[in-house]
Amino acid sequence: MAPEEKSTNVLNATVVRLGLISLFADISSEMLYPITPIFLTSVLGASMFSVGLIEGMAEGVASLLKTYSGKWSDQLQKRKTFIWLGYLMSALAKPLIGGASSWGQVLGARVIDRFGKGIRSSPRDALLADSVPFSLRGAAFGWHRGMDTLGAAIGPLLALVFLNMTVQDLRSLYYWALIPGLLAVIVALSIQEEKHKPTGAPSKVVVSLKLFNSKFKTYIFAWTLFSIANSSDVFLLLKAQKSGLSLTKTVILYAFYNLLYSLGSPYLGRLSDKIGRRVVLISGLSVFAIVYLLFGYATSEWHFWLLFGIYGIYMAATDGVGKAYAVDLIDPSLKATGLGVLGTATGLATIFASSAAGFIWDRFGAPYTFIYGACGAALAILILSFIKEDSQASS
Repeated sequence: MAPEEKSTNVLNATVVRLGLISLFADISSEMLYPITPIFLTSVLGASMFSVGLIEGMAEGVASLLKTYSGKWSDQLQKRKTFIWLGYLMSALAKPLIGGASSWGQVLGARVIDRFGKGIRSSPRDALLADSVPFSLRGAAFGWHRGMDTLGAAIGPLLALVFLNMTVQDLRSLYYWALIPGLLAVIVALSIQEEKHKPTGAPSKVVVSLKLFNSKFKTYIFAWTLFSIANSSDVFLLLKAQKSGLSLTKTVILYAFYNLLYSLGSPYLGRLSDKIGRRVVLISGLSVFAIVYLLFGYATSEWHFWLLFGIYGIYMAATDGVGKAYAVDLIDPSLKATGLGVLGTATGLATIFASSAAGFIWDRFGAPYTFIYGACGAALAILILSFIKEDSQASS
């Protein structure tokens, strides 16, 4: 990003391009997200535990790479290469799932997909933070999350169109999803990045929590505890389907949730610039805890429409705002590194969360899976309440 782009306008060229990239990439991913658990269980015969294991392992790979790619990006003072290469890997992984004949092959393809996410996420978020002043950081992350999630609303609807065209052929969707994935790569290649002198050789990545202040460490601890209990959203979709919703209604429900998530993200991002990000985060986690408790006992179709809608508000209040808050607490020279550490810690927790959720569901029943998630949110709220916000944060 050129220096002159960092102005009082949140929608500068870099922010807009990053938003479009995420729009196309999420159309590609979310065409498949509500379909994949159904594909695994109904076409490939996978168990609930296998579904959780696939999601957990795939996200774990992404998480392990976030610290490495973040530190490497900070050392090289480069973001663009990590971004376009990561999106390319994710795009190419989609057809591999469509051609899978076992859940193990799906696991391998999902690992490739999340490998791409792992190398792009921290550099992308750092570039986003670099593109605007501190006073617009929440708005920038909120707008980016809004574009990302708009893609998540469009993707499932496109999936329904293609399913109707191909007579419910789930496999064909994974080939169609390649197209928007490649569009994301093309936009990523158009990013203009300011050249900086590298700060060190990337041959050895050593990251210590000693690099960070106590507030950031507390934040990592809180979000990791929450992530240990915050399983993949595929369990919400499976709960809806197993309660009697058809495949079409389940996909539309998921698109509805993402639409509300998309619309709410820019507003709640701007709100966090005004009233403080910790307040917005705690409010969002409180919504999560209540909604998860209710999900465990939902049975009627209207229950799921209501709960998925409110769940979108939780996501809008925590996803983009959470990243902006993390950047507030990190030294400016370590933006990508800190975001990577946060992503690694919470993502590794997701391996346990999704596997545990599948195990709890199989062994004890669906309600206990969601009670488990609500308890994790309550613990995170308690710890976050001890972090005091400064009147100013590093830019």
